[in-house]
Amino acid sequence: MKKFAAVTAAGLALVTGLSACTSSKPAENVASNTAADPNAPAATAAVVPDKAKKNYTVQFIQGVAGDEFYISMQCGAQAEAAKLGVTLTTQGPQKFDPTLQKPILDSIVAAEPDAILIAPTDVTAMQAPLKAAAAAGIKVVLVDTSTEDPSYAAAAIASDNEGGGAAAFDAIKQLNPNGGKVMVMSTDPGISTADARVKGFKDAAEADAKFTYLPVQYSHNDAATAANLISAALQKDPDIVGVFAANLFTAEGTATGVRQAGKTGSVKIVGFDAGPNQIKALEEGTVNALVAQQPGTIGAYGVDSAVAALDGSTVNPKVQTGFSTITKDNLATEGAKAAYQSTC
Repeated sequence: MKKFAAVTAAGLALVTGLSACTSSKPAENVASNTAADPNAPAATAAVVPDKAKKNYTVQFIQGVAGDEFYISMQCGAQAEAAKLGVTLTTQGPQKFDPTLQKPILDSIVAAEPDAILIAPTDVTAMQAPLKAAAAAGIKVVLVDTSTEDPSYAAAAIASDNEGGGAAAFDAIKQLNPNGGKVMVMSTDPGISTADARVKGFKDAAEADAKFTYLPVQYSHNDAATAANLISAALQKDPDIVGVFAANLFTAEGTATGVRQAGKTGSVKIVGFDAGPNQIKALEEGTVNALVAQQPGTIGAYGVDSAVAALDGSTVNPKVQTGFSTITKDNLATEGAKAAYQSTC
């Protein structure tokens, strides 16, 4: 039997510097990783046997198809499903948009799977359809994002996003010890994970008198929009010293906009997520650090939670996973372990 996840912060490393790939400090009763191996889970999210009681059908609905974060999550979920002897299939909308995700959910609910793993694309719009799915007897596990009231879900598995935002500020602070103007390039308001990252960064920046926090910009999860927004922001405030790009596509666009403005080097960029394009940007120096999540672990924990709920076993209703800071210095060693996958 796998152990029930209930680890505390004791003995786990904090993000203490940009030269090492380290894990976040988790809250109590959450699952996290260790600094020695940022991709290795320290505990599972539920009590599950070596094999599920039956070959359950589990459907994973991504936040957006083609995103390496969700591909990596799919890889972790697929590996765990194969180990437990359940059938996992994956679908996702072409954009991170509830109007595109809801029809996929409705179609899947009509097929009556045993469980659904889903990254909701809006805290409000996806609340009612997911609650209805749970009321129909389908076990719902939220992965990455959440909704306004997730009480219908068997479990919610996500990164410590506020901690990740604070770590991003810490990285910018170390790159700009004299302080200055900083800002966040986010996706859209109303996305639980991104909102938490913004809050973590904002709170940390406003607590440091050396830094001035500028209003957050929203790119609508589009790299081209992020590039345009950062270009406009640099025209208004040419003395910006750091930008936290809150997800994969905003990091891509922010790096492009900074490069087009001729500010590469003077504006330090810390991205959230570690897809191939972000790793390339880090290697090229257009991005200075990356805060990487553990999507594979989130996917595996999601399957564990779904199977445990279906088996009638113990499930931890809320699990937070850690993150790692990747820099050019550690990219060839520990940082490589935290990079996302393009294929399984």
